[in-house]
Amino acid sequence: MNIAILGFAGQGKSAYEYWDQPGNKITICDAKIDVVVPDGAMAHLGPDYLKHLDEFDLLVRTPALHPRDIVAANPEVPNILDKVTTVTNEFFKVCPSKNIIGVTGTKGKGTASTLIAKMLEAAGKKVRLGGNIGVAPLDMLKNNIQPEDFVVLELANFQLIDLKYSPPLAVCLMVVPEHLDWHEDVNEYITAKQQLFANQTEKDRAIYLFESENSLKVVGVSKAQKIPYFAAPGAEVKDGQIVIDNQKICGVDELKLLGKHNWQNACAAVTAVWQITQNVEAIKSVLTTFEGLEHRLELVKEVGGVKYYDDSFGTTPETAMVAIEAFEEPKVVILGGSDKGADFSQLAQAVKANNVRSVITIGKMAEKIENVLKTVNFENFVAGGNTMSEIVNVAQSRALPGDVVLLSTACASFDMFNDYKDRGEQFQEAVEQLT
Repeated sequence: MNIAILGFAGQGKSAYEYWDQPGNKITICDAKIDVVVPDGAMAHLGPDYLKHLDEFDLLVRTPALHPRDIVAANPEVPNILDKVTTVTNEFFKVCPSKNIIGVTGTKGKGTASTLIAKMLEAAGKKVRLGGNIGVAPLDMLKNNIQPEDFVVLELANFQLIDLKYSPPLAVCLMVVPEHLDWHEDVNEYITAKQQLFANQTEKDRAIYLFESENSLKVVGVSKAQKIPYFAAPGAEVKDGQIVIDNQKICGVDELKLLGKHNWQNACAAVTAVWQITQNVEAIKSVLTTFEGLEHRLELVKEVGGVKYYDDSFGTTPETAMVAIEAFEEPKVVILGGSDKGADFSQLAQAVKANNVRSVITIGKMAEKIENVLKTVNFENFVAGGNTMSEIVNVAQSRALPGDVVLLSTACASFDMFNDYKDRGEQFQEAVEQLT
């Protein structure tokens, strides 16, 4: 088979390893001309890497590549997308276990997916966790997945936009507009999420956030039984307790995860796991010990009575808002970065209303954020500088003992940093240097 791998980053490399079999001829297609390709592979590199794809039998799309770009580069081949697959589609096709749980949403996917996996493990199940978190889907096959195993997949819109399979159990968390620099509009973003549910049957289950209109819209395409969470009959918070089927799991004050938004993530995970096992002790043991993933409201250090939190994973106004609302203390908040087409008006209101002492603005979106803050008469902001060390030093100068310094930028990171991990790691390094 004549195969083209479109994009040779993480999942592209995973795809190459999977399809590098006798009888297959593989060509690496990538926009970067300096990509190092494996011995024996052909290469089509540079700005025209998507042209002349009709000569291939199979096209493997990397998640970051929008399908419309493939179509635009091959106008003479109207059915070019019929040749396209992804590592996620291939995984669904060949996975030995059909006990797959898919988790999507705008934010919280990694936390909810990890909670589900840990709860099932605590209940004695053998579980594999991957997708957009940790292990690429096809790489999970190396771990000898058995038919009785459970597979939890965190799936983002980039992977879902052309998904052709749906798992028997799927979860949709909070959905708010995001990645509008990649999608044509918010409707396309929601449509991408819908693909996780589009091929479910009446025997399957679709779990959604009760109070999110967009979450309900995403699962609305499913034929499955629809189960809300954060409301009965799914898990909900009642009198300070997480409850499902009139069974108390634990108090929200026992959760190690910070912020009321994590009450939602906890309820989503409990609702999903409850469809498989009602082992209350196993579920409780995870909720009361799991402290969260890196770069998600992660306490870095306390210096001079000021606590520094890394929430670099929060790249939308909505995630910055819930991070701000997670702390009652006075806050110095670092906002800004590269543009994702977001609206900051509600974030400005949250800054005004939630005991924010000062805002440190950074990156390309600094001026836009400052202007929006002015519309709500919040003018206690200052430019952070051009390096993370400068940004952290400015934040320290603005904070008082008892305050929280919060890196939750509401923006992508690509103007100043490689990605959110790089931004978070540089923040942690700078904080560690404080005295």
